[in-house]
Amino acid sequence: MYEAMGAKDIVSEIFTRPLGWMNTITSMRIIGSIGVIAAYFIILHVNLLWGVVINFIADLISIPFFIKTKAWDVVLMLSFLLAISMSKLLSWMQILCEL
Repeated sequence: MYEAMGAKDIVSEIFTRPLGWMNTITSMRIIGSIGVIAAYFIILHVNLLWGVVINFIADLISIPFFIKTKAWDVVLMLSFLLAISMSKLLSWMQILCEL
């Protein structure tokens, strides 16, 4: 497909396509990685609750990629991080219900 195209055309075509050009699991991993970085910024500079929520979602959508690639150490680490985030979210839910 790319044999007749120059390097500039290949790069242009790859970066102008929507995320649908790669498979869904890879897209989820990329979005999850961006989400983890955004969540870290939000935790530090904006709002702790929203940062934890975004971090939880980003970690959760990243896990299928690491299961598919059999990176079990990463799956285990993300599972622990999800458990920590969930405990923080549940404590906030308890506080909100008491109000």
